[in-house]
Amino acid sequence: MSMVESALARIPEPYRSTAIKHRELLKFGMVGGATWVIDTMVFLVLKSTVLEAKPLTAKVIAVLVATIVSYILNREWSFRTRGGRERHHEALLFFIISGLGVAAYTAPLAASRYLFHLQIPEVSLVTQEVADFVSGQILGTLVGMAFRWWAFRRFVFPDENVRRQQISVD
Repeated sequence: MSMVESALARIPEPYRSTAIKHRELLKFGMVGGATWVIDTMVFLVLKSTVLEAKPLTAKVIAVLVATIVSYILNREWSFRTRGGRERHHEALLFFIISGLGVAAYTAPLAASRYLFHLQIPEVSLVTQEVADFVSGQILGTLVGMAFRWWAFRRFVFPDENVRRQQISVD
């Protein structure tokens, strides 16, 4: 029994049927959770070290690193039976859409810092850091993931059941 199947077996009905019906979305969410951790760690490390004065640059780099991991995991796991495009075309579309997603991810952080002035010296260091985390890591992630879910299914992996399912550990 795969990891996903064993997790689904633990969910009580009627939620199990809904989870099975939306299995692809759940996998996408799990990949999103994993890449959120990667994004968060890279962002916090860069922002607290070499890019202390440039939080937007730190965020863009963090999103790019997480996007590379996201492509691999989404292609090989979340959307493993979807496709419809040659691999190089699929990858190009994935990264273009993810690039557009960078705007969605960084817009709340930019608004927090430069529209609402939630930065030193206007606010305390604690307020600045909490605002950066909430706007960059929570709001930005939610907006970016919603956009990417829609766009990946619509443009990158448009056709269902076109790739042969391989026996693998979910």
